[in-house]
This record gives sequence, C-alpha cells and structure tokens, in this order.
Amino acid sequence: MLRTTDRVTTGAGARLDTLAAAIHAAREEADDAAGGEHPAPPFDPGGLPRALVLNASREPLCVVGVHRAVSLVLAGKAVVLESDGRVLRSERMALPVPHVLCLTRYVHVPYRRSVTPTRRTVLARDGQRCAYCAGPADTVDHVHPRSRGGRHVWTNVVAACSRCNHRKADRLLSEIGWQLLVTPTHPRGPAAVLGASVRPHPSWMAYLAA
Repeated sequence: MLRTTDRVTTGAGARLDTLAAAIHAAREEADDAAGGEHPAPPFDPGGLPRALVLNASREPLCVVGVHRAVSLVLAGKAVVLESDGRVLRSERMALPVPHVLCLTRYVHVPYRRSVTPTRRTVLARDGQRCAYCAGPADTVDHVHPRSRGGRHVWTNVVAACSRCNHRKADRLLSEIGWQLLVTPTHPRGPAAVLGASVRPHPSWMAYLAA
C-alpha cells in the first residue's frame, strides 16, 4: 500500500495512469480547487499539496489538485517551480510533488469574476495584519460601521484583531482619534486569485505578491 512519506513510490511504469494510481492511493482529491464551492485546505487528508498554477507571464491563475498538476507536467504544459522535496516515483521516472507550476505557453484569460469581500479574502488581501494596530488579525471590520450606513465593499472593509474590533465597536475613526495604517482597496494577487476557496501555502506567497 502506498504511503505518503518523504518519498511517494509505486512499482509501475512512468505513465500518467501509474502516478494517478499513486495519488489516488494517497487519497488526493483530483478536483480543481478553483472550481470548488467550499473552502479547502492546502493539503488533502493524504498529505499531498494542492498546487498554484502560474501563467507563462508568472501571473497567478488558479489552484489545482495534485492529479491535475501532474497531468500538466507530464503533458509538457507546465514545469515545477516549487516543491517540498517529496517525490512521486515509478520504476522509470521521478516527479517532485508540485507546489507551484508555471505554464509553458501563455493562456489568455479574457474575464475574471470579481471576488466578494469575505473574512478569508479580506485577511488575505491585508496579509493577516490588523489595519489599526498591525498585530495579527483574526476578524474583519467595517471602517464606516454598517449600523451607521457603511457599505460592505472592499474600500470599507479591513482586517482587524479582536481587541481593536471590540474597542472600535460602531464608532467612526474620527470619534476615537484612530487612523488606518493601510488604505483598503479592491484586491489583486492572492485574494483575487484564490477567493475563499483555499488557504495559501507559504511557498506560494512570493508569486502571489509579485
């Protein structure tokens, strides 16, 4: 039985179906996380990661399961940029478990749906930092309180820590003498690409921030 350890091995040939069997044995979900409807962790129960896919221009495109990532690499459509050292191995080949892929040819993306501000996407946009004290953020706050006519839009929502959120309550910043440390804007990078579908893996951050 296959085990997810430092090296993931199988005794069949080097074809895609061989590696797919290895991935299935490790219980990796083969679905595209970017198309899912529910939040998903960066790792499946078997311990194999999802992979960030970059366009040939290095623009983040989406997040895929390891099965799809392996398919792209074996078809010559993508190359592995980041891995954690683990290997999917057959009798005739070895493939690093992919964390970040880059497409070998540019793919034109004519339309990208807008991302709704949610707790997850706002925290991603603001780097998990409170907009009021720069401490670790665990919630979000409406700068102009909704109880006083504030809207739930990107320019009025910021990441916040529970302490600042509780202290501010439903007051305006001018009423308590506070100032924002960052200016809330519509997201680009990680929040725009990932939405609420998946938590970013640390190895993705340099590419998401580019």
